Amino acid sequence: MGRPIFWPGPRLVVQPKPRVSSARNVLIVGAGRHGRELAKSLSDPGSGIAVRGFVDERAPIAGDVQGRICDLPRLIRSEFVDEIVLVPPYEGDTVRRVAREARRNHASIAVMPELFGFTPESISVATLGKVPVLRLYEKKLPRLSLILKRVFDVLASAAGLMFTLPLLLALALLIKADSPGPVLYHSLRVGRRGRSFCCYKFRTMVAGADDLREQLRPQNERKGPTFKIAGDPRVTRLGHWLRQFSLDELPQLWNVLKGDMSLVGPRPHPVDDFERYELHHMRRLEATPGMTGLWQITARQDPSFERNMQLDLEYIERWSFWLDLRILLATLPVVFQGNGV
Repeated sequence: MGRPIFWPGPRLVVQPKPRVSSARNVLIVGAGRHGRELAKSLSDPGSGIAVRGFVDERAPIAGDVQGRICDLPRLIRSEFVDEIVLVPPYEGDTVRRVAREARRNHASIAVMPELFGFTPESISVATLGKVPVLRLYEKKLPRLSLILKRVFDVLASAAGLMFTLPLLLALALLIKADSPGPVLYHSLRVGRRGRSFCCYKFRTMVAGADDLREQLRPQNERKGPTFKIAGDPRVTRLGHWLRQFSLDELPQLWNVLKGDMSLVGPRPHPVDDFERYELHHMRRLEATPGMTGLWQITARQDPSFERNMQLDLEYIERWSFWLDLRILLATLPVVFQGNGV
């Protein structure tokens, strides 16, 4: 029984509703399915929460439905409400009205998000620019491994350029003596997230070979967007040897040092090949392109672009820094076999 309150006239005894003094009192706005499910989930005696009822604009006021939104000031005080929870469905005006009354009466307010039947594994509150958002799924990036990959790329490419400098100079002289034209061949390639960059190689074809490419495309032996033909008439004598042992790709160490490429990853394709991609091919561009990869060590002679794509996606799904190291170690014997094309 509460303590009697005396005034002139008949004596009135105030009998407050029983409540746990240490519980956090919650009032739910919305007596529909979402509100009932929330109340049920909070009914555990050990939760430290006491649901003091519902407020609903449409449901009959009876039982635990205690009123409308306009009754919030009275209910917050009479039920000693600590927090108001607004559950879907709701409209913007409803949210503003409830928030206004909660702030005026010094009660906390929370809004249950409308997930449209989707049950996320986890939810986090974040900001997109300056706008608060609920993140239902967040792709976790192995940031430490990616940093380690980049550090390794920089150190290894710098060391590679330094130690192979005499070989690079010798090859440059041989290319110059073998056929007229520049020593280096550079072309636009498409890298991570579709960003184009200038890719460097030793020239292995006659000058102006790109102008002949479309004429030779009907002879393409690769299935899909990529272009490759055996006995390509544009390849020089020295160029054939350079390709056999992948020596033409040594200048790409400079691309790795710059950050356009990595030592390991899907091979970068020319822009005209990229323009022939289908939508599902775009996934290979999630990774930084590399000098070597799974395709180079397992299916280098396979003409199928889809096989190439399958291996690129497998690399992206399985990627780890240790996988990169295993691919690099497996690349060395493949290169020494001299079966490049």
